Amino acid sequence: MGKRFLAIWFPYLITDWMVIRNQELKHIPFAVITQERNRQIIVHVNPLARQHGLHVGMLMADARIILPDLQTFKHNPQTQHKLLNELAQRCIKYSPQVSIDEAQGLFLNIVGCTHLWNDEYHYVKDTIFHFKEMGYEAKVCIADTMTTAWAVTHYGKEQIIAPTKQMQAILSLPPKALRLSEVIVQRLGKLGFHTINSFINIAPSTLRRRFGDEIVKKINQAMGTQPESFITIDEINPYQQRLPSLEPISTNKGVEIAIENLLEHLCLRLKKEDLGIRSATLKCYRVDGKLQQISIGTNQASINIKHLFRLFELKINQIKPGLGIELFVLEADNVEELMQEQKVIWQEQGESSLSEINELLDFISIRAGKNAIRRYLPQQHHWPENSIKAIADLNLLPENEWPICKPRPTVLLNQPEPIMVSAPIPDYPPMNFIYKGENHRIAKADGPERIEREWWLESGEHRDYYYVEDENGKRYWLFRLGHYSEKSSTKWFIHGFFA
Repeated sequence: MGKRFLAIWFPYLITDWMVIRNQELKHIPFAVITQERNRQIIVHVNPLARQHGLHVGMLMADARIILPDLQTFKHNPQTQHKLLNELAQRCIKYSPQVSIDEAQGLFLNIVGCTHLWNDEYHYVKDTIFHFKEMGYEAKVCIADTMTTAWAVTHYGKEQIIAPTKQMQAILSLPPKALRLSEVIVQRLGKLGFHTINSFINIAPSTLRRRFGDEIVKKINQAMGTQPESFITIDEINPYQQRLPSLEPISTNKGVEIAIENLLEHLCLRLKKEDLGIRSATLKCYRVDGKLQQISIGTNQASINIKHLFRLFELKINQIKPGLGIELFVLEADNVEELMQEQKVIWQEQGESSLSEINELLDFISIRAGKNAIRRYLPQQHHWPENSIKAIADLNLLPENEWPICKPRPTVLLNQPEPIMVSAPIPDYPPMNFIYKGENHRIAKADGPERIEREWWLESGEHRDYYYVEDENGKRYWLFRLGHYSEKSSTKWFIHGFFA
């Protein structure tokens, strides 16, 4: 399949954008100006100002003579790029590959896209109508190469160049249609080369000798014999499925049907590669250009369409379709190899498999929150904060056994919290402690258990831990930081709770 590109040019990009923001500007001539060497230069003019003879590059002083009441606005160099990026995002419905042309335009790689609009003619027609509804005047052209599409968009009249007909399309155009530097264009004009046809058949060696490498490069790019740079606005997700809507979708039932359709195609593709979804995002592009999206995650790689749909179904109410959704895009943000679960021959009938447990956890996580369910494994560290690690994979086995020689709290705080403690003798267990404003009188205590800091990881003082039980039968894990000192107050902390 040959390459096909759509070039979009917005002749009045900034002025159209300003009119969209302020409808009153539609009826008055205005210009956007910039300061260059103590002179004000016009960089954008609206059609009404153009009718009075004003043009880009004109001195503001000369423009005032022609049109004394001309409205002017200062130019912000960042505005155009930001605006082009926003327009590029709105073109995702037409192609997943969109590139910004800083000369007030966009490029779309449309291979495999136009059939969704029946043909290229309806594709172009819908594109122009899309921007017209937004308030922008757009000129477009489809061709085999970006250079040809750009040239015809700016200097030609055709909207569709038939495959392999790019040479015929540009022969009558001026040399500047190839985006040559002004110096080369002037030299060509002095020699009588006023159209591309007048020099395109000259030997490349001759053109290179007289005008440099640039002109040969541009001709080769227009003919498709030399590659052109195409930088997409976003990196294309390799596991992505798209579903355009023939009519805008505005109901939950329509969204559900779209999700099922996307999951069927994406999971079928992943199955062929022995991959499964760990996280996925559904992007819904509305007709007003706004984006709605929801995401799901799984505890293990899955291609169970029914289960994945159930996870999305819980979040469908978060999607606000507005006037309707015209494009659905499902992206598998994270994929992993599928786990081949072995069936144990002595497994009792009705006993849940690991996959079923994972799916149950996925469902609970969607409703209760991502961190509602946690699993921990032991790590080879003495320091309590480093002795455990949180994981999401139920298939992962611990590298070492849980320590059972000494009691450890059921709930360990992420960070020890300071408490007020009364102790009869510095090395004795505390008699009572105050935690969050509540006084706890201690009935039983055991300790201390000294845990030294892991000096190869961090520096600091040791901890002396005590296991204590208050008069209400509640048990806590407390520690004193460092040695007792008469010169400074001793610091005590609570670090955990026993069941």
